[in-house]
Amino acid sequence: MITVRDIATILEEWAPREIALERDTIGIQCGDPSAAVRGILVALDVTEDVVREARRRHASLIVTHHPLLFRPLSTVNTSGGTGRLLATLLEQQIAVIAAHTNIDFARGGTSFALAEALGLQDPVFLVQTSRLNAKIVTFVPASYADRVAKAMSDAGAGTIGNYTQCSFRLEGTGTFLGTSVSSPAVGTRGVFERVPETRLEMQVLRRDVPAVVHALKRTHPYEEVAYDVYPLENVHPDFGMGVIGTPGRPTTLAAFLGKIRRTLGSRGLRYCGTPATTLRSVAVCGGSGAELLQQAIAGGADAFVTADVKYHAYQEASGRIALVDAGHYETELPVVAAIAARLHRECAKHRTSISVRTTTTRTSPIAYV
Repeated sequence: MITVRDIATILEEWAPREIALERDTIGIQCGDPSAAVRGILVALDVTEDVVREARRRHASLIVTHHPLLFRPLSTVNTSGGTGRLLATLLEQQIAVIAAHTNIDFARGGTSFALAEALGLQDPVFLVQTSRLNAKIVTFVPASYADRVAKAMSDAGAGTIGNYTQCSFRLEGTGTFLGTSVSSPAVGTRGVFERVPETRLEMQVLRRDVPAVVHALKRTHPYEEVAYDVYPLENVHPDFGMGVIGTPGRPTTLAAFLGKIRRTLGSRGLRYCGTPATTLRSVAVCGGSGAELLQQAIAGGADAFVTADVKYHAYQEASGRIALVDAGHYETELPVVAAIAARLHRECAKHRTSISVRTTTTRTSPIAYV
């Protein structure tokens, strides 16, 4: 059995809540976390039509990109709007999980899905996120170093890129004097001791620090465990903002605009740039990403595709980079399939037959003439 809480954990293992914007509302938004999941519907938004589709498809969980509860509610009025949606969801026992800016900033998330949809090759983050890592340092008898390092690794420490169980070790001398009520694992109480020890250092995501410290204390032989936790400023390879890649072979802006319209179903594109311009490098950011314009220029991109672009951003871009507003809904829609694919793979690992479907409901409220 897979529960709502299990699905939330799967999503946060991919895209931790720590990388989301500070005031973003992600995770379980309504429903019983311990309820068994019978089916999953993935959508960009929660609307009345999406809820009806979930009921029709026998889905007990909606995973949405945009949170249903984005701002705190002062009242729950069931006559319409969010209040009525909440009442319907609770009455029908349909839970909602939001994966918003955490998915935006994760490898394989919103911008990577957009880049893949547009056929960009060799995608990498346009800007990498820092301050997500910490380092845990402890001091342990040499004979216990491997055992402690393995426990810390199993709890989440020591992963750097494609490598696991990474650590640094340095031999030294530890000193201590046990009081009359101490029970030293090495030496004698009341006697000043000098003990050969290994300094063990391992990197860890800040979210995993409590679990790693627990594993460290559980495995360490000492009665009192000395350890330090240091915040790190280095970037993490799996988290960042925007993506930059190549269109495979050089293409013109005019041809690429046509590809955007066909691929994303954009019914209107706003852009600046010369249609005959050759594109060798393209940056993208699903949703509102115009604040990354300078990074796209600095990264050498010939074009930047995003949404919600203001007038003055086009002035900044003019003559420097082609800037394309392909629509908020349109540039984020590819992530729906990416989320569904991830959930399908993870559910398969649990050998469950839960169906994971993407919505067929268009939730954008914007029309074009």
